[in-house]
Amino acid sequence: MNDDFENASPEPEENFAELLEAYSAGMNDAIQVGDQIRGRIIAISDQSVFVDTGTKVDGVVEKNELLDEEGNLPFSEGDELDLYVVAYNESEIRLSKAISGAAGAQILQDAWSQKIPVEGKVVAAIKGGFQVEIAKRRAFCPISQMDVVHVDDPAPYVDQTFSFLIKRFEESGRNIVVSRRELLQKEIDASRKAFMDALEPDAVLEGTVTRMMPFGVFVRLAPGVEGLVHISELSWSRLDTPDQAVAVGDTLQVRVLDIKPGQKSDTPKISLSAKQVMGDPWADAFQKVQVGATLPGKITRCAPFGAFVELFPGIEGLVHISEMSYTRRVMRAEEVVSPGDAVMVVVKSIEPDRKRISLSLKAAKGDPWDTVMDTFKPGETVPGWIEKKETFGFFINLSPGITGLLPKSKIAASKNATALESARPGAEISVTIDNINVAERKIALSVGGDEDGGESENRNWKDYVPSRSASHLGSLGDQLQEALSRKKGGG
Repeated sequence: MNDDFENASPEPEENFAELLEAYSAGMNDAIQVGDQIRGRIIAISDQSVFVDTGTKVDGVVEKNELLDEEGNLPFSEGDELDLYVVAYNESEIRLSKAISGAAGAQILQDAWSQKIPVEGKVVAAIKGGFQVEIAKRRAFCPISQMDVVHVDDPAPYVDQTFSFLIKRFEESGRNIVVSRRELLQKEIDASRKAFMDALEPDAVLEGTVTRMMPFGVFVRLAPGVEGLVHISELSWSRLDTPDQAVAVGDTLQVRVLDIKPGQKSDTPKISLSAKQVMGDPWADAFQKVQVGATLPGKITRCAPFGAFVELFPGIEGLVHISEMSYTRRVMRAEEVVSPGDAVMVVVKSIEPDRKRISLSLKAAKGDPWDTVMDTFKPGETVPGWIEKKETFGFFINLSPGITGLLPKSKIAASKNATALESARPGAEISVTIDNINVAERKIALSVGGDEDGGESENRNWKDYVPSRSASHLGSLGDQLQEALSRKKGGG
């Protein structure tokens, strides 16, 4: 039996040590008079309420201090209370909601020296601050000490009851100055610390937009805690200014991207993203966008090679400059569209792996070659305009988007060849439709009027010559010409 005792495992002693360590872990032994603590009610007696203070010593608060206006205790075991430490020793921590009601000068002086909050009612707004009634005595609260924010309008504070700290106690209580700001700041600091201790990257939180800057917006996540949503993280759409997406006062779902220490240890820099909470719009983009579909969009920006069009928030496609127009030669995208323009486009191709969508603006407006056979007939003589002169012939514009070729051989064989050769781009001439090839988008032309003999040459040759004034010699030339005519007539 002795052998069994000697061989017994010391595990129970180790377990007891672990339990004791676990019990002591997290105990706050640095508690001070004036500290505000949050504790859970562990027992209620006839006169007192006992509270777990988070230390090895329980706290106790007078039950009467917690009664409501009807004399009932609105709390039960397990509820949490915010209380102040007014005294403590090795066996007990005395707690209080705040000193209120009638109180003697000594109690107020103790509250001042030990930084115990007192309850006061704001009676009136006066010059420089507020008149506050505390324990049946008059006190003064400077306007800068009423709140943690600047007080523009004192009216909402009047007739309200708050907790204050006595900052000055003189002349046996005849000169009392109080502050509410310091208590509020303590609450904010405690709340901020608790929030920051629990904050982790990738957490999704809800906040309120408080300030807007050209580079982004600040969002309040908790009292005293703000983070920045950069403009690039506000929306999957391209934004010029943050107010295109949000406004001050808006509630915003955000994801925590990064937490970095600031210049001060208690002011960390928190980077946030609103768009990442929404999810990547390209994840299901190709269920919305199909090749051949005609979709509405908005021009977001122009580039030397074309224009970008937003089809859905965060989903953009490119209209290449060659897809801008059927009816004109486009050298710059700005000749046709501008950022912000609403347009209709046709989806030409999709590259899911590269997140690229090719679009056509001209296809959405319609191809004039689709109805060319209804507009022009072979053998028909129509007016045209010289678009471009090449060594092999002239390109003749017949209507917007429809251009035909007048070959050099037809020009040389024409009765009006000389006049045609001297015609400039933009000049109007008469042409005959020889052939239309819709598949190859080609129209063959000949000089109009060549089939009617010399009469056409006498009638139309001036059509190919740039217009000139009636006389190129001026008034003196006219007089000389007139004199010569008279001389010839006289002879």
